[in-house]
Amino acid sequence: MTEYRYELKIPKERVAVLIGKAGSMKKELETSTKTKLDIDSEEGDVFVKGEEALGLFLAREIIQAIGRGFNPEIALLLTKPDYVLEVIDIKEFIGTSKDSGIRLKGRVIGREGKSRKLIEELSECYVSVFGKTIAIIGTADHALIAKQAVESLLKGSTHANVYKFLERKRRDIKRNEVLGNV
Repeated sequence: MTEYRYELKIPKERVAVLIGKAGSMKKELETSTKTKLDIDSEEGDVFVKGEEALGLFLAREIIQAIGRGFNPEIALLLTKPDYVLEVIDIKEFIGTSKDSGIRLKGRVIGREGKSRKLIEELSECYVSVFGKTIAIIGTADHALIAKQAVESLLKGSTHANVYKFLERKRRDIKRNEVLGNV
């Protein structure tokens, strides 16, 4: 049997979350993906080994999600076949000002987290703003809609227009689900 390996780096402050209490998260991740994790908590390096390509891919996605600020329960949704992780790099939208990264994160989060909550609610996805990235976990079609909404905010669209877009897409998806299930 051929063994495959991945090497990932996650922020040091997320290593404890990846390991979990008494190693519980690490064990659960290894079991659900049929992989073996070797974690360097000093550097934030994670080495993933396994014999199944799908298990390795899932482990990598889940580790990335935890590294991008998601709690492990939400990250484990990625083991479901229709769930995906989308990561948006804020640096792609930053202008010349040093403060623009903070301003852009603020646009996505909104006052008291209202904008982020609305994006999550209307797209039925989970959104994490962490470091210089915004990550989304949801079903493929819903995550794409959430990604479009976040990118629109980062490009300067008004919150009202983004919410209208999300509401329209949500209606379209619900209508297609009803028509598809008839």
